[in-house]
Amino acid sequence: MLGDIPVLFVEGEGLAEAWEKSLISLYEKGCGIKTEYDKPDDPPSKDCSMTVVIHNPLAEPMIHRDFPGGLEDLQEYVLEVLEGIKDHCIRDASAGPEDTRWEYTYHQRLFNYQDPAMARSFDQIELIAQKLAQTPWSRRQQAVTWKVWEDNFCYDPPCLQSIWCRLLPGEGERWHLNMNVRFRSNDAYKAAFMNMFALVQLQMKIAARIAELSGKTVIPARYVHQADSYHIYGFNLAEFEARFLHALQTRSFEGRTFRYEDVREIMEEAIPAIRAKATAMGRAKPPDMD
Repeated sequence: MLGDIPVLFVEGEGLAEAWEKSLISLYEKGCGIKTEYDKPDDPPSKDCSMTVVIHNPLAEPMIHRDFPGGLEDLQEYVLEVLEGIKDHCIRDASAGPEDTRWEYTYHQRLFNYQDPAMARSFDQIELIAQKLAQTPWSRRQQAVTWKVWEDNFCYDPPCLQSIWCRLLPGEGERWHLNMNVRFRSNDAYKAAFMNMFALVQLQMKIAARIAELSGKTVIPARYVHQADSYHIYGFNLAEFEARFLHALQTRSFEGRTFRYEDVREIMEEAIPAIRAKATAMGRAKPPDMD
């Protein structure tokens, strides 16, 4: 209907398959809309509200070759989200505008969510694991990133909004950890694959922690990625068509993907250099686009 942002749904067995399907669906069915980042001559972005269901987030092949980045970039982002290797880049709000470092990291918001009114912080991921270990059927276990008192006014508020987890019993003594993730805004081509990959690693981390606390076997189950605005920027459309769409026509699915198990060693060998790079990062953060 005229004036409606399309609401799209895709599903796949694994991450690489589902992300690829989401881009095709967005490109074919998304609406055209301008953004705050456009230059006067930029074409409209492709946009929609998207739900991506990944039935087996650990299924191979897990990595898509055509996400804009390399294997080291992917490993760096995982460490940023799971371990906080760039938390030292967060600005000190009391320092005023002279401190031009980052407004946040996802690791800091998820693992060290700070409430100035209570003068304390919360490890939301640990709380999820503890509560689900005690009450597997709970519907209350979520982590949020948004800070109303900050994010309505800052230049670069977080795109990821919440993570919701729930357990379901499987065969024998195995429990299945289901996870829903919601983004208010998600760059489908330039960022979404790395977001999904890192958050699946977080799902694995939560499952392992619940297993440790409960003594039960806990495995990652279906992962749902929801974005209110799932988009390809207009100024990236030419690259997307030349690179991503061209690959669909010229290479098989196997040729468009990696097995994570085949490249895991390469990614992990890069970790010391990634840590050193993160430690040496400067103060200024380049403008983000969400």
